[in-house]
Amino acid sequence: MRKIRSVKDPPKRVAGSMATLLHDAVMNPAEVVKQRMQMYHSPYKTVLQCVRTLRRTEGLGAFYRSYTTQLTMNIPFQAIHFITYEFMQEQINPQRQYNPQTHIVSGALAGAVAAAATTPLDVCKTLLNTQENMALSSVNISGHLSGMANAFRTVYQLGGVAGYFKGVQARVIYQMPSTAISWSVYEFFKYFLTKREANKKTPC
Repeated sequence: MRKIRSVKDPPKRVAGSMATLLHDAVMNPAEVVKQRMQMYHSPYKTVLQCVRTLRRTEGLGAFYRSYTTQLTMNIPFQAIHFITYEFMQEQINPQRQYNPQTHIVSGALAGAVAAAATTPLDVCKTLLNTQENMALSSVNISGHLSGMANAFRTVYQLGGVAGYFKGVQARVIYQMPSTAISWSVYEFFKYFLTKREANKKTPC
């Protein structure tokens, strides 16, 4: 009988939540720096210059303006991602055998669906991270934009409903290979380690 994987284990849920909190606490500043340097006509030449300038002109808070938005985005992203992957596996690999092709397809589609669904949060996160001057001044916002609710209102003012889905194609294209590779590597090592353990238990 095929073993059903449970996602209702409380220690695993707690561990997963803590991992997300810590991961985003570390990666949020890195994301801020990356997006500031990617902006058109960015004044920053190096990572160190960007970090120093942001700290001096906007304070440490600049690195965490989008932290709650990032966390809010990751929750539905991971939920949709895992549910879609499991659903696809049930459809194209119901016996749950090691099959690289099905893992790649399921992983890519899971990443695409999750990325598309959470694009509005990603757009808001990007606006909070970049504090794009022309965008903010066009809606008469002076100073720095903060807070997820303010970001949602500002994005709507700038582009209406369509504004929440700007860059959705690029986000989907970015996520598809990323999640396909992740699931393929995960399934390979699960298969490899399971097989090795089975071989150890087999009497000579």
